[in-house]
Amino acid sequence: DTTAPSLSIPSDYTSECSDDLILNDASGSDNCGDVSISEESETVPGDALGNYPVVRTFTATDDSGNSTTLSQTITVVDTTAPEISVPADFIAECSDDIAFDDASAVDACGTVSISSTDETITGSSAGTYLIVRTFTATDDAGNSSSDTQTITVVDTTAPVISPPADYTVECSDVITYDDATATDNCGEVEITIYNQTLAGSSLGNYTIVRIFTATDDAGNSSEYSQTIT
Repeated sequence: DTTAPSLSIPSDYTSECSDDLILNDASGSDNCGDVSISEESETVPGDALGNYPVVRTFTATDDSGNSTTLSQTITVVDTTAPEISVPADFIAECSDDIAFDDASAVDACGTVSISSTDETITGSSAGTYLIVRTFTATDDAGNSSSDTQTITVVDTTAPVISPPADYTVECSDVITYDDATATDNCGEVEITIYNQTLAGSSLGNYTIVRIFTATDDAGNSSEYSQTIT
């Protein structure tokens, strides 16, 4: 018996790294005697944790010592992008501290790095704008996925106005018309004044009502009045 056995091995194939490998058996036959089949498996490192070949070497040997050797190559690849989870969208008052939370990601086979870029889109006022945060998760095989979080910044807070104090004056004295002041949490403030004179019981007895309105650049306003008797 000088003839080696016939050997049939599984076909080469490509598998995603997250899938279970199918390790089918080889088979052999001999023209004269029994056949035993041995197998050795070698995993060759690739350019990423999820990219590598598995080489399965099968040897069929008959009882006379004749042998045949063949190899199957399973090519394992990572073509699946990581799954990324970004923080939820939310609305914040322009005077609040904005929370910039991190994104997270998981990958089926390798390590993941996350990068982010922030874009501020101006609105109709200083305290009204959008922050669009784009997160990108990339695994060590170069697959990537992206998602965005939108933070809507609003100005809904009226300015705080400080009008002059009420006072009483003699009709022959010079009346002092002091200005009001105002502050806003986010933008500029404009103050308008409306004066109204209310007649009293005589020419020298009357009331001046000064109405101050402070309006910020987002349209929020507050109103207070001063009374001069």
